[in-house]
Amino acid sequence: MTDRKTLNLRPPSDEAIDPEALNKKGRGWKISDKRLDELHDRAREMKRFASPAHKALADKFAGANLGRYTFKRFAVVGSAIVDFNCHNLGMAIMVEEEGEDETLSKRRDKSLEAVGIRVMRIKAADILDNMDAVLERITLGMRMRIDDKNKRRHQSRETSNSGASYNTGSTDE
Repeated sequence: MTDRKTLNLRPPSDEAIDPEALNKKGRGWKISDKRLDELHDRAREMKRFASPAHKALADKFAGANLGRYTFKRFAVVGSAIVDFNCHNLGMAIMVEEEGEDETLSKRRDKSLEAVGIRVMRIKAADILDNMDAVLERITLGMRMRIDDKNKRRHQSRETSNSGASYNTGSTDE
């Protein structure tokens, strides 16, 4: 018979993370549970009564093979609801309908860009009239976002490796 393994827990130390420092509300966005539930209910309602432009673009995304880059429709991001969100890219697409409030949209865009989410705005009329041009624009935006992420990843590797010395294993002695 084999010995049983036991779980060894370390005693809490002074260096442990302060529970107050962790923000557990709203998946790190400092949003109350009640507000988060309201946002999800509103997003669900928006999905139910989507405009023709939203439905047309959602159908194109559903039929496209985008690999690991998928767009979620009416996603809650922070305290905002975006029309389409690609979490892996940090990219949101907003469909501009007739009669939307510009100041609210600009404020929401600034708050999303402050946390690293790039917002692309597309007019509903463009989606319905010229879908191919809209898809081309979205594809270009995705490629730019992928390039940005690759550059940042490459830069962070360079800075983390800049102080390291490597032993190649060969000696001239």
